[in-house]
Amino acid sequence: MKYDIIVIGSGPGGYVAAIRAAQLGRKVAIVEKAEAGGVCLNWGCIPTKALLKSAQVYAYCKNAAHYGVDVAGEVKPDFGKIVARSRTVAETMSKGVAFLLKKNNIDLINGFGRLAGRGRVDVGGTVYEADNIILATGARPRVMPFMPVDGVHVITSREALALPVLPSSMIVVGSGAIGSEFACLYATLGVKVTLVEYMPQIMPLEDEETAKQMERAFRKLRATVLTSTTVKGVTVGGDGMCHVEIEGKKGTETLMADVVLSAVGIKSNIEDMGLEEAGVVVERDKVKVDGHYATTAEGVYAIGDIIATPALAHVASAEAIRCVEHICGMETEPLDYGAIPSCIFTSPEVASVGMTEQQARAAGIEYKVGRFPFTASGKATAAGDRDGFVKLVFDADDTLIGAHLVGANVTEMLGEPTLARTLGATAHAIARTVHAHPTMNEGIMEAAEAATGAAIHL
Repeated sequence: MKYDIIVIGSGPGGYVAAIRAAQLGRKVAIVEKAEAGGVCLNWGCIPTKALLKSAQVYAYCKNAAHYGVDVAGEVKPDFGKIVARSRTVAETMSKGVAFLLKKNNIDLINGFGRLAGRGRVDVGGTVYEADNIILATGARPRVMPFMPVDGVHVITSREALALPVLPSSMIVVGSGAIGSEFACLYATLGVKVTLVEYMPQIMPLEDEETAKQMERAFRKLRATVLTSTTVKGVTVGGDGMCHVEIEGKKGTETLMADVVLSAVGIKSNIEDMGLEEAGVVVERDKVKVDGHYATTAEGVYAIGDIIATPALAHVASAEAIRCVEHICGMETEPLDYGAIPSCIFTSPEVASVGMTEQQARAAGIEYKVGRFPFTASGKATAAGDRDGFVKLVFDADDTLIGAHLVGANVTEMLGEPTLARTLGATAHAIARTVHAHPTMNEGIMEAAEAATGAAIHL
């Protein structure tokens, strides 16, 4: 069968690309080897957030007395039910994607797709033709030779989503979004967690103040945080315990835990897809594309985690729309990668967009900072969640160039500074925008006021 566009991969990049193409009147097929929705909906973003919500509810129940609520009996997590709930959430979202594909008359082809010549895709021996092909195959956890994954003792994020039992202890290697979220999850549920990070700060891509705040937060959860620490090797002893040799500030030592979670990054899913034969150039594990996401092979495009842009679901979706609209002959604005929001769903949450203070300094940009601590927030105090802050970074023209938030539900607040960064809003404009009271979101206005020297509540 001949299609206008075939999309390989049905994650947030793939299914968005397919639906947008169908909306524009194209005949579309999407190839998926596993569940509709890809890793994000089935084994990543969504089930992780479901697990974290259960952990949050457990934490609230344990601390109910602080809110004047008496809870009879012992409060304890039923890990099997927590996992089962997260799987149900993931299945619901996957079915939702399958429904959207069907609603938009998109053919869902099950199997592994591989390029088989100009405008041809081979799926299990059956060849399908298309004028254009979009590669949206995503990524998987990276496996390091010094930390061999067996899926039982040394695991990746996929296994961490559905462990059969709650371990007593866990070492998490890597403190990016994935490592930090799982460290928070398991520490909240009572697991003895050690978070190991090679870089000098946890959450290495975040602002330095954010990292310091989150290190304190992990310690409040009784998790151990080790920065500037290298993992030299992981072995499993005869007793089933994991022995992790590290080299850090105290020299070389060996840590022990029931489980080691490897969260050291991701690897593009581009093997055995016929890329080289098709003329698709790959550089350092990433498919090379131009400004419209066209690869070096005619009629073949690539988006999402397999190209050298931020590996985030919402980035893949944004790239998908622009890619498809270009294929369909529409004028598209390039994606502003300097205004990509980033969220980490720990407790407290972390949300950021634009430049960190350190990046602005390194770039030689004259800047000023406005801060507002949630200890001064009426809503945060009433909610009992006062940890964290809003930090806004403005350039010499008073234009917002970066925003960094730590606190309860700050991921829901990130839309405003992201829009402000995109539109080039000034500190004055943000400060003079009336914000509802009492809300956590007032912190953005307050931080902008602080930057202008007109802070009222500080």
